[in-house]
Amino acid sequence: MSSPAPIVRCPLPTRRATKKLAQICARHLAAGDLLILSGNLGAGKTFWVRALCRSLGLPERVAVTSPTFNLMNEIATEPPVLHVDLYRLTTEREVEDLGLREYRDRGCVVVVEWGEPFVDVLGGDALLVSLSLRPRLATLSSTGPRSRALLDACAANLL
Repeated sequence: MSSPAPIVRCPLPTRRATKKLAQICARHLAAGDLLILSGNLGAGKTFWVRALCRSLGLPERVAVTSPTFNLMNEIATEPPVLHVDLYRLTTEREVEDLGLREYRDRGCVVVVEWGEPFVDVLGGDALLVSLSLRPRLATLSSTGPRSRALLDACAANLL
């Protein structure tokens, strides 16, 4: 019987600390990984995605913006990142219609803001990253074996 997945808490007192966490996660990502970001408006979700993409080779001159209105942005990194915002979606059918599982199957790292209710629809096995403002903190957990390995690798580099 496997042990329960740990929860990792990482203080984020500065923007530099937030970037460092994204860089650590980026080093361990593989094609098809799923990351679910949560946190209140202004908690730093898009900032975190931007730092992740920079760590995956995206040049500074290329903007990384929130996909709030167009729902998803494909970002040319290695592996490619699909940045998704499900804030306005309410049903599993709406999420299924986006074809996000197919992006994972094609090797994209799918990073979803506001995706907590849809982890299963997105294919499961997700690294969950919750960002809070007070205190400035990231809480990481996993939902399956691949995301558990990713969580363990990130946690080992945070020590």
